[in-house]
Amino acid sequence: MSDTVIQARRQCDNRTARALLLCAWLVLTAAPRVCAAEPLVAVVGGTVIDVATGQEIPNAVVLIDGERIKAVGPAARVAVPHGSTIVHAEGKWLLPGLMDMHVHLGLVLPGAEGAELAHESDGALALRMAKNATASLRAGTTTVRLTGEDKHVEFAVKQSIDRGDLLGPRIFSAGEPLIPTGGHGAEYLASGVDGPVEVTKFTRRQIQAGATWIKLMISKGLADTKGDIAAADMSMAEMQAAVDVAHSHGVKVTAHTGSPTATLAALHAGVDCFEHGYYLDEQVFREIKKYDRWYVPTIVVSQAGALEFFKKIGSPPWYLERAKSVGQAHWKALQTAIAVGVNIAMGTDQYPFEPNEGTVAAVRETELYVDAGMTPLQALQAAMRNPARLLGAEKDLGGLEVGKYADLVAVSADPRRDIHALRTIGLVMKGGLVIRNDWAQ
Repeated sequence: MSDTVIQARRQCDNRTARALLLCAWLVLTAAPRVCAAEPLVAVVGGTVIDVATGQEIPNAVVLIDGERIKAVGPAARVAVPHGSTIVHAEGKWLLPGLMDMHVHLGLVLPGAEGAELAHESDGALALRMAKNATASLRAGTTTVRLTGEDKHVEFAVKQSIDRGDLLGPRIFSAGEPLIPTGGHGAEYLASGVDGPVEVTKFTRRQIQAGATWIKLMISKGLADTKGDIAAADMSMAEMQAAVDVAHSHGVKVTAHTGSPTATLAALHAGVDCFEHGYYLDEQVFREIKKYDRWYVPTIVVSQAGALEFFKKIGSPPWYLERAKSVGQAHWKALQTAIAVGVNIAMGTDQYPFEPNEGTVAAVRETELYVDAGMTPLQALQAAMRNPARLLGAEKDLGGLEVGKYADLVAVSADPRRDIHALRTIGLVMKGGLVIRNDWAQ
């Protein structure tokens, strides 16, 4: 860069700074001082459901100031200030937004579509992730936890969303997944992250990039052509190294697993959460409950709806067969986890908006929890409240309560009676902003 350009930029910066100071002085000294505020938003007429208790507030008002809920209660007790923007929800049920705790916005799977993405540039990946983020939000998923992306591109997408430049859900990310040599997602015969020293360095790099979770690949998965899903791929020392570094920075650790042996070791190493759990049994789930850890089932990824998705993207026959065979064990694992009473947070391992058996993946995942033994209210908690607890974000997310972000959806029927009511999502709001309103006149 030339000295002339640098000097011009400095002059511009100085002029901008002087202009801002002048504006600030005028604001501070003007009489009277009037601050132009955004009008309050009032969602009126709907029935608010408290997913923590199952209680309802009929004919409610949800009053929103900026991004957060200012008041919520019956219309007879919550006045709507003059000039408020009104969002009508008469005859609808209001709930917190869906929160999907296992998402890959840059998902690449074996098959024809995956082959086309083999040489995807960083820019193309960012655009694809941005498109998927917007589609996820429009479908009613207002918060996601990204459990392994490439090249830290998701942090640029997150920053764009946080600035308001891009519509998308709130993002919590694990950065790049930690894959040992030969582990799930590893390139054939390529070196992975092995031993406590390498694990420590890798974990620190993810935290430096902005990760608030660390993702460990402690067993094989559906997309692996070789190896037993139930076998363990990381040592106790390696898992312990990741946990020690992460926890010292206030960062949590989750593990991709299908292995009872690997999961028990990870529990003792301090891992906070377990994904999939294809072959986990009652003994393992009882230990998970005893340690008060978390389970994200992603059951939808191994059931009938996902098989249709895999066919659509051109997945090879071996992948379809592997998913089908694992699906039976996976279903039994979910039923066992529900019966034991472990902490469960909803996660799909698909795009939340992906069509799946007549609805979208995030809704279908929640429906399957009821089929596997949850009550509708428990399923709503798994999809809308428990994830906030998992993330440590209860102050901001997980309910339509004063002080929390105004992230909500509205449906046409009572999902406490029939979980399939989630298929009727027609209003989506994030931070008080109407993202979608199918009922607007």
